[in-house]
Amino acid sequence: MSVHDPLLKNLDPSISDDDPRHPYYRIEETLYDHEIRWRDRAYFLEDRGYLLRPRLRPGWQPSWVGTNKSPFDVEDGISTPLRFPLIDATRLSDGNMVYIKRVKTGDLESRIAIKLSTEALRRDPRNHSVPIVDTFVDSEDSQISYIVMPFLKSIDDPEFEFIGEFLDFGEQILEGLTFLHDNGIAHRDAASPNIMMDASAMFPRGFHPISQSFLADMSEVAPSYSRLSSGVKYYFVDYGISSEFPLDSDPASRLVVGTLGRDQEPPELSHTVPYDPFKLDVFVIGNVFRREYYETAANLDFLRPFVLAMTNSDPNMRPPARELLEQWRLMRRSYSAVSRHWRIKTRGESMLERVIWDGINLVRLAVHFFKWLGGKSFPGA
Repeated sequence: MSVHDPLLKNLDPSISDDDPRHPYYRIEETLYDHEIRWRDRAYFLEDRGYLLRPRLRPGWQPSWVGTNKSPFDVEDGISTPLRFPLIDATRLSDGNMVYIKRVKTGDLESRIAIKLSTEALRRDPRNHSVPIVDTFVDSEDSQISYIVMPFLKSIDDPEFEFIGEFLDFGEQILEGLTFLHDNGIAHRDAASPNIMMDASAMFPRGFHPISQSFLADMSEVAPSYSRLSSGVKYYFVDYGISSEFPLDSDPASRLVVGTLGRDQEPPELSHTVPYDPFKLDVFVIGNVFRREYYETAANLDFLRPFVLAMTNSDPNMRPPARELLEQWRLMRRSYSAVSRHWRIKTRGESMLERVIWDGINLVRLAVHFFKWLGGKSFPGA
């Protein structure tokens, strides 16, 4: 909380945060502006088949008021992150969690996402574009529409545990990038926040959409499996600054200008000098590999040649996505089932930490091995 907050400027220092005289006392009882905007559309969304959490329904009364419970211990005490125009909801037809995104009717993002979710393209196993499962126009403003997607998690929550998990991640991302490029689409903002995962198989009893370490009712920690044993699918999201070109267009004409995007490191970004957005995608994905995994892990050395090639300062020297995918698959085949089950080590681990975690990893491997001898499949093999 800012020390320059006007509500705190003349506050008596003897008044504690839990004093009713404090201006932020029980602030959880009050909805924030972005929550109110969703609450006001709750009935409309319910008519469309999507139920918002209790906190965002009209007439909500805090469940902890008048009890000994803390707002931090109950489901409706959890405020909604400021991520408007995105909200989580439950699909009434099957009880599954979804994301609903408010968009401008007919805008670029929804147009591309909906196109990539057509039946013909969804049948392509290389398609790693977020599925659009429903779309509809707002009943009060035809300039506003909503697109509905499966509920996805950030790719680093939970973090990668085993080398095999990252080998699978890299292949899926390069496969998805190849699919986009083969369909004339350059993402242009494929940084890690715009790559998400369907982790539903990892959490057999589900999880809360905000406090994702807990069950939906916040009663206990959500049990989970590893990515390697459960299987995870990764998706590209957010086509807000993407570019689409006719499939029969001349590659030399597929140029753009602009500097928007989460990753500002690509050297070709320019408002005036045209550049190849497909080569930009390769750089941005290469930077995801480099910044967040190669530079932080001690045993992902196989990433080095990919990172060097993909982040080459000369866009013409960067391999196309299809070639990178072929190289990745060839590299992945060189890893045995045992090596894929070895843990990802972080840089800076102490000797003691390394010995402890390596010992735990060996126990896990032994358990999987004996299960395999008993006729069960070796997970991730």
